[in-house]
Amino acid sequence: MVYPTLLAAIGDVAHPTWRGSSIGVYRLWHDLGYAIGALLAGVAADFFGLAVAMWTVAALTLFSGVIVAIRMAETLPKLGKPFRGELSVQG
Repeated sequence: MVYPTLLAAIGDVAHPTWRGSSIGVYRLWHDLGYAIGALLAGVAADFFGLAVAMWTVAALTLFSGVIVAIRMAETLPKLGKPFRGELSVQG
């Protein structure tokens, strides 16, 4: 369920004139990641064992998530007061 969310995020931040190109570039790297990642994980598992390969994949996933959390800006505007009929969260 992550893939459609990432495509929506790209579509949200891309200018309409280059939205198609940006989604195409994202899909290229996404698909290459499947191919190259599987090969590299297999080589790592052969040389270092399955546990090392799995921990490497986990570390790369964490690293990429941290980069996205730092670099990707929120595009949803902050809401002021709740609309009539909405519940406000008191905290």
